Amino acid sequence: MKVCLMKLCRLLCSALSLPLHAMQVIGLRGMYKRLFPLLAYNVTFSYNDKMHRVKRELFRNMAKFADTDGTLRLLEIGCGSGANFKFYPHGCTVICTDPNPHFEKYLRMSMDANQHLTYDKFMCVSGEDMRGVRDGSADVVVCTLVLCSVSNVQQVLQEARRVLRTGGAFYFLEHVVSDSSSWTYFLQYVFEPLWCFLGDGCMITRTTWKDIEVAGFSELNLRHIDAPDVSLMIRPHIMGYCIK
Repeated sequence: MKVCLMKLCRLLCSALSLPLHAMQVIGLRGMYKRLFPLLAYNVTFSYNDKMHRVKRELFRNMAKFADTDGTLRLLEIGCGSGANFKFYPHGCTVICTDPNPHFEKYLRMSMDANQHLTYDKFMCVSGEDMRGVRDGSADVVVCTLVLCSVSNVQQVLQEARRVLRTGGAFYFLEHVVSDSSSWTYFLQYVFEPLWCFLGDGCMITRTTWKDIEVAGFSELNLRHIDAPDVSLMIRPHIMGYCIK
């Protein structure tokens, strides 16, 4: 009975999304692409307040992956408005990538607010294709709240491995699907079609940890957590880092 109800509710939610499909067909989706960075920038402050302890814990050992000369070259996939900058080690050099060029304005604001970092460049590229970045050129790659919205998770992970030097680390923090027997999963499954449009392609039923486990890293440190005080539908998270 619960499964039938869940499928019926998802169908109704999909029907509610039809006007958004129509917007995409006639080209109005591009307007939302311009608006989304502003929305994301404002949400960043609330999310960072709630996840401050989690992010501090996640990135606390990042400096140990610095190169032999003491420099730490960091590449962030899907940097958005620079929500992670305040948590990065003093003096590290950051390369920013994001497929949405309209984030750059808000990214510059975050750069101005985080002068403890050195900023190399912003590249408007997808995580699946970072051919402008040399093999083995990064000490650390960071990817937070990004793998939920990419078109090919494994391809992004392979690109991360490619640009990492041997011994470098891939850091991640992602919301994932809840246990299939929970009411959280019920809500995730039902509202995903609408959430995907409003969240610029964000999928809330992905088992991202499974992709990371088979991505070919030599060492994996992964934890499942319930994110504090965030929306019930994105409360299940994974966090950790992998070593190439």
